Amino acid sequence: MTNKRMIAYILGILLWLEAAVMLLPCIIGLIYMKADTLSPVGSFIISISILLACGGILLTFKPKDKTIYSRDGFVIVSLGWIAFSLFGALPFTFSGAIPNYLDAVFEAVSGFTTTGASILTDVECLPHSILFWRSFTHWIGGMGVLVFLMAILPLAGGGGDLYLMKAESPGPDVGKLVPRSKNTARILYSLYFGLTLIEFMLLLFGDMDWFAAITHTFGTAGTGGFGIKNDSIASYSSYSQIVITVFMILFGVNFNVFFLLICKKVKEALKSEELRVYLGIIFVSIVLIAINISSIYPDWSFFQIVNKSSFQVASYITTTGFTTTAANDFPNFSRMILLILMCVGACAGSTGGGFKIARIILIFKNAKREIKRLIHPRSVNAITFDGKNVDTDVRHGTNVFFVIYAIITALSFLIVSIDDVDLLSAVSGVVSALNNIGPGFGRLGIECHFAFFSPLSKIIFIFDMLFGRLEIYPMLILFAPLIVGKNGRTFRRRIK
Repeated sequence: MTNKRMIAYILGILLWLEAAVMLLPCIIGLIYMKADTLSPVGSFIISISILLACGGILLTFKPKDKTIYSRDGFVIVSLGWIAFSLFGALPFTFSGAIPNYLDAVFEAVSGFTTTGASILTDVECLPHSILFWRSFTHWIGGMGVLVFLMAILPLAGGGGDLYLMKAESPGPDVGKLVPRSKNTARILYSLYFGLTLIEFMLLLFGDMDWFAAITHTFGTAGTGGFGIKNDSIASYSSYSQIVITVFMILFGVNFNVFFLLICKKVKEALKSEELRVYLGIIFVSIVLIAINISSIYPDWSFFQIVNKSSFQVASYITTTGFTTTAANDFPNFSRMILLILMCVGACAGSTGGGFKIARIILIFKNAKREIKRLIHPRSVNAITFDGKNVDTDVRHGTNVFFVIYAIITALSFLIVSIDDVDLLSAVSGVVSALNNIGPGFGRLGIECHFAFFSPLSKIIFIFDMLFGRLEIYPMLILFAPLIVGKNGRTFRRRIK
């Protein structure tokens, strides 16, 4: 069963929400009107008008029944993100910053999905309002568009809010911090806003002005990576780099841990298996890369080596994408570590992308369980996570996710290879897009942009970014009728 009127109604609210958030770059444009050679305030006003008109049409479908079914939640989330990206690209095109609409959509999708991949070759020539909008899309997409909407408006009845949260929140299993989904959304955004504010204040104590501090805070909080300088973070002080390193790691932590800390449940928070593995991977990776790069940078001090390696590790594992040095120049061993970190990703329930630490743990535990069963067929080996038994559905869901993830990766490799770019650029480009990381290696590491790829490859990257941020299932369910054909109804019944 599908509540089509409810889907259209919520999409209308989302478009009006996007119109509201576009007012902020308008204000920035007015502030910097004299400083910028090009003032794109008019382009934002036109975009806002289009959003209000289209949103108004959808809002006429106000439903009597506000029930959101399981499939509806996935469809609303996937369509909502696609709509947000398509309309969010309008200011780029109308202002002339990115005249090609496909490139503008690529940039918008990269922003909202917190990927940070860009087709722009020179960001320093852009007006402040466009730079602000690019970075602000990271912050909007970091915690989730629907989660934000749930925090301020009552959307659905019958448990529908939880379906929306499950469809949009990253991780193998999403629960509620408190009994009501609306309160959970408010807590998540309160934590998100609080950490954002703290980082912004700390960056102001360094060498960043308020505009640089707020845009880089948006990029860090959403683990996105859009910057306002062509060299990303390299030209800023060590203090600013350290602050960003720390907060990249913090935003890669499951927000449930912060909730437990606020509730003074420190022991319970520190018992998090995922947190321990996450921090362990970061520490080991920093040490290995620091040792590996010390031989090729003999002029660097111990502090510089540790600072560079820790920044790159934090940026790649949290899929933020900021850089302080050319990782493409690192030895193959270090680059391979970073490539693995791109796939591993951050914790479930964080703003980071990637496969997620929780899924990695479950896959290893499942493999260990199967090996034990081969050796001792009659033994009973339950899989636990944080001291709790893992449901069979969660284990199977993780395995299915891995299979679909691998299939999408392989198909993307195959299509992108039509461009005849070097293998490392194609592979790292797909890994970068699907895991919402941004930077890559090979030609991507040298030129630091995706502009040289063909329109077909850019379309594949756009879908990869959406599949990666929404963790595959919402997009897959949206296109299920195209995939399964006449058996679509049977498929929908199974996923309800």
